[in-house]
Amino acid sequence: MSTALSARNVSVSFDGLKALSNVVLDIVPERVTGLIGPNGAGKTTLVNVLTGFQAPDQGEVLLDGENIGGRTTFGIRRLGVARTFQSGRLFSELPVIDNLEVTGIGLGLTRRDAAAKAEAMLDWIGIAPLADRVAGGLPYTDERRVAIGRALMMEPRYLLLDEPAAGMSAEEADDLIRLIRRIVTEMKCGVLLIEHNIGLVLNICNHIHVLDSGEIIEEGPPQQIKTSEKVRHAYMGTQAEAGGPVL
Repeated sequence: MSTALSARNVSVSFDGLKALSNVVLDIVPERVTGLIGPNGAGKTTLVNVLTGFQAPDQGEVLLDGENIGGRTTFGIRRLGVARTFQSGRLFSELPVIDNLEVTGIGLGLTRRDAAAKAEAMLDWIGIAPLADRVAGGLPYTDERRVAIGRALMMEPRYLLLDEPAAGMSAEEADDLIRLIRRIVTEMKCGVLLIEHNIGLVLNICNHIHVLDSGEIIEEGPPQQIKTSEKVRHAYMGTQAEAGGPVL
């Protein structure tokens, strides 16, 4: 039996438009897998399928070889698949520590154990001073780190990070890289990193998939992605027009 969170020939359409077409992807333990692509490529749709927020029209999602299609998002989270969202989605009126504690309780801990786990997680990430801050008043980058802490409650086997470096400075992005490496090495977690920061992806990922118009157009180690003409072509029309870096 393979140990992985996998998409197998996943296709999704919205109002007749293909968002994903026969996508195949594996997230394996103790490895950072990258997912990049231009805006509108289907990256978040794929994350939604892998975590139960979107049912595929075709194909299946496998967790360690077992089809988990039809399970609730909550049920998939309890199986050890966690995610973050582009928008954070914290409970804005609650303190930071309560955001993590609520997750622990939802995953079956007593309130006392959830509080202890939440405190330990904030300390592990290095944001313990934020514990009593109201989540809705946090700077954007701190909100991202709290969202990662919440996703890590009960140490999931697979963690899907949807643009965690958005809005971060270069120094903050470097801190994020160090945190992701600790998640992989210390928690033995498999991470899927979805990012527009291509330099960050090339720096940390072991294997990268490139999605364009709903299809995987290239996959491989960072050096292969960096030199791929297919990838360069996919980004030329978006990054160049925006004045951003092109691979």
